[in-house]
Amino acid sequence: MEDFFPYVVFTIFGLPVRNTVVSTWIMMVIIVGVAAIIGHRRPAALELLVDFLLDTISTVMGRPAGLYLPFLGTLAVFIATANILSVLPAIPLPHSKMFPIVSPTRDINTPAALALTVFLSVYYFGIRSKGLRGYLKDLASPIFVLPLELISHLSRTLSLALRLFGNVLSTELIIAVIFALVPFIVPIPLTAFSMLTGVLQAYIFTVLATVYIAAGLEAGEAESTKT
Repeated sequence: MEDFFPYVVFTIFGLPVRNTVVSTWIMMVIIVGVAAIIGHRRPAALELLVDFLLDTISTVMGRPAGLYLPFLGTLAVFIATANILSVLPAIPLPHSKMFPIVSPTRDINTPAALALTVFLSVYYFGIRSKGLRGYLKDLASPIFVLPLELISHLSRTLSLALRLFGNVLSTELIIAVIFALVPFIVPIPLTAFSMLTGVLQAYIFTVLATVYIAAGLEAGEAESTKT
């Protein structure tokens, strides 16, 4: 249990590198490797995944979502993989040591970084769609609602990060406690439940990100329709 929470593995130029960061690097290699293998041997499987993500995002946004699929699809795959990464066995290291692979999202820095990308993407896609002047006009129309809009954007960003972090951490902590008490049989269905919860949290995070981006786009469209 002492290794459950993030800890520093080594430093690079004086910067501490936690075990969750190392697990993120491992996860990125796994994602790229699996995608390359499946794309070479079973390209239809990748097409099914892309079609599912595209249909889901388009349904939530109420518009063709091809422009937003690279960001939101990557977000979904990254979070789903990160949430279930801890089911992989530990990696053997020199001198008979083992490096346990953990879910990067159990470190608050990872959910916070993901929520920050969503926060910035809302402005990016809004400005890309309506231009800087048009987006700022919609955001501050009337001007006295601008502080409320900014507070709303910041609060939902904080909510995204804490929701993902809290759900992943609590689920894995419960499983770790039960595994320490009953190390056989019982944790197996709980591990399956943890994987299901991890995928579900990735789905919820992606849907919320899609809703936030769509809301920023629809505000300007509704205003232009009235005029």
